Amino acid sequence: MFLRLFEVFKRPFERWFLITLVVVNFFGSIYGYYWYRYQLADNSLNFWPIIPDSPRSTTFLMISLLIFLIGSKKTWQRTAWFQALAYTGVIKYGIWAVSMITQSWIMGDPVNPTDVMLWFSHLGMALQGVVFLRHLKINYGAIFVPAVWMVFNDYMDYVYDFHPYLFSSGQVPFAMLTAVGLTLILLIVLLMLKKNLCLKY
Repeated sequence: MFLRLFEVFKRPFERWFLITLVVVNFFGSIYGYYWYRYQLADNSLNFWPIIPDSPRSTTFLMISLLIFLIGSKKTWQRTAWFQALAYTGVIKYGIWAVSMITQSWIMGDPVNPTDVMLWFSHLGMALQGVVFLRHLKINYGAIFVPAVWMVFNDYMDYVYDFHPYLFSSGQVPFAMLTAVGLTLILLIVLLMLKKNLCLKY
């Protein structure tokens, strides 16, 4: 079993695997937008693109996988800027959500089935990003576009308070530090991948 998982990690472009992930991310995205329904209802339609961080990221990931399935690996590589945007998004917000849920438990919030499901599903989000990002040939567009988007998103989330609803107001400083820290780490990773400094296997 572990050998099979390692093979998938090394060669994730098997058609059955990509189709499985498209289906999983399709339904996961729908649930994610439903989870954000109250926050979306509280804000103008103009701000909807920046609010649902996790489902937006999984939607981008689903589209990126469809690009490979419908086109080819060359087509996938020609859209490296979008692929990098998708993969950094699911990594960032997957880890961010896991961190926030974990902190809420440490602060004394009850461990309920919904939060456990969200913890594992967001961990899965992050792992998907790691699996595919390492196979992407990074160009300058694949650094610039995610950099601009992540910085802009952090700015809107924590200057204009569009970040996802948290378990308590006391989580805001940790949420901001985690988001900004992940942005910086992911930009460093992209630069390292551009210079072929990251370990591939």
